[in-house]
Amino acid sequence: MSRSLAILAAAAFAAPALANDTMAELKTGGLTFIESPDVSMESEALFISEKEVRVDYVFENSADKDVETLVAFPMPDLPGHVESDIAIANSGSDNFLDFTVTQDGKPIAPALQQRAIAASIDVTDDLKARNIPPLPFADGTYAALDKLPDDVKRDWLSRGVLYDDVYDNDGNGMKHHMTPLWTLRSTYWWKTVFPAKAKVTVSHRYTPSVGGTVAISFLEEGEAKGDRYADYVRRYCMDQGFVKVAQKLAKGQENSGPNYTESWISYILKTGANWNGPIKNFKLTLDKGKAKNLISFCGTGVKKTGPTTFEMTATDFWPEQDLDILILNAPDE
Repeated sequence: MSRSLAILAAAAFAAPALANDTMAELKTGGLTFIESPDVSMESEALFISEKEVRVDYVFENSADKDVETLVAFPMPDLPGHVESDIAIANSGSDNFLDFTVTQDGKPIAPALQQRAIAASIDVTDDLKARNIPPLPFADGTYAALDKLPDDVKRDWLSRGVLYDDVYDNDGNGMKHHMTPLWTLRSTYWWKTVFPAKAKVTVSHRYTPSVGGTVAISFLEEGEAKGDRYADYVRRYCMDQGFVKVAQKLAKGQENSGPNYTESWISYILKTGANWNGPIKNFKLTLDKGKAKNLISFCGTGVKKTGPTTFEMTATDFWPEQDLDILILNAPDE
């Protein structure tokens, strides 16, 4: 049975949230493997905070021969949009999550595959032919698009690759600027070998995409009702203790008191079903950041292990649903 873990801070107050003060998180996950009947996962230790995701795996090859396989890390899609509200810290880098990976302690240099999709059509070659960077939010991408010949702009606008946006970006008046509408799909991948009758440790790290709002947003006029509230209960398993404290904080918003903010982290757990059998030993550790922060998520048998950390363990674990985490951040003192 799932339950919510709500760690209640001292009462504080928040300012009203505005729709344009919202950043959307990108759902990320772990590694994916080509399914093999000979390779099983002995353990997975997953650590999630607003600053870092760490995943440490131990695999065992039970066969009498080596198993060579493909390993991949699908980066979250980056959808271009006229009014982008996606939370990524390094939008100008191909490795916008600062992804790194090691096997048995040795760094791996994975290959990167990137495809640009507009209106369900692959336009990667079109971008390459015009030396357009595939990253939809990079400054260099916008600059390159504005320099395209007019006939190319018209063609790409008609195909849904671009949007003609009008704004003043240099103080010299309103001008037309080409805005990317394609979605970038990126995957890091490499080949690896699981030696016969041996265990292998694979570890990877990255910076999560953390969305959120400038204040508490899931209550309707301070009351626990409405579609947004119902969605939060479903996604984050908020219990009544958590909700009551949130209501006290939201009431203080009207008085312009200290501001609690929301953070959202989403993690794809279901990629953990890509190998033979269940995960024999699974451990999830969540860090809410500051002791006065509040946290809510769906979990079973969750224990508080420190001022800011919580742990869930399981044996013969089959990931059946993804993980969504809500943190209410206390104001800086």
